[in-house]
Amino acid sequence: MNYLAHLFLAKADTESRVGNLLGDFSRGVDQTTLSPRVYAGLQNHRLVDRFTDHHPEVARLKGCISRQRRRFAGIMLDMAFDHYLIKHWQVFSARPFADCCKDYYGSLREGQVLMPERMQQVTARVAEHDWFSSYATLEGVGFALDRIAERIRFANNFAGAVDELKVLDEEIEASFLRFMPELIDEVRCRGPEVESAI
Repeated sequence: MNYLAHLFLAKADTESRVGNLLGDFSRGVDQTTLSPRVYAGLQNHRLVDRFTDHHPEVARLKGCISRQRRRFAGIMLDMAFDHYLIKHWQVFSARPFADCCKDYYGSLREGQVLMPERMQQVTARVAEHDWFSSYATLEGVGFALDRIAERIRFANNFAGAVDELKVLDEEIEASFLRFMPELIDEVRCRGPEVESAI
């Protein structure tokens, strides 16, 4: 899952939100130095990723991605799922999306001191440029995917990946709506964080 979904599945406090994003930046981090709440958030991130990576809906969707981009299918679907989470936000949250984003960005700013340097840089940009609102459209997702393609250090065919997402739009959306309630239940029942925000 991508940043927005990880924050959505975190507890409603800064340490949990930092931990739930730390999974994407944890290389080289001495986990023994983490506070209990940050560490629990990190473990929640890993639970979410394991459940997602092994879910049959996700596996099936990855098989729908073209061979030239299949190695990037996980990234494509993570970003697409953020899009559909926003599109159906009212199904999964009683709070307006804009209010939640304001809280998330506030936590990213407040939690800078808890983050490794690379995470500080990325999350500062996320908050400053309101990345999450841009995921409300597939065009915004496509822009983000193309920026990722530019940063890949080997020759690839990743650019233009959003065209495939548009073709698969209804199929991915339907799969997401089946998958997301199961993920939420998994976090509620088996997650390391008691009383998550969901």
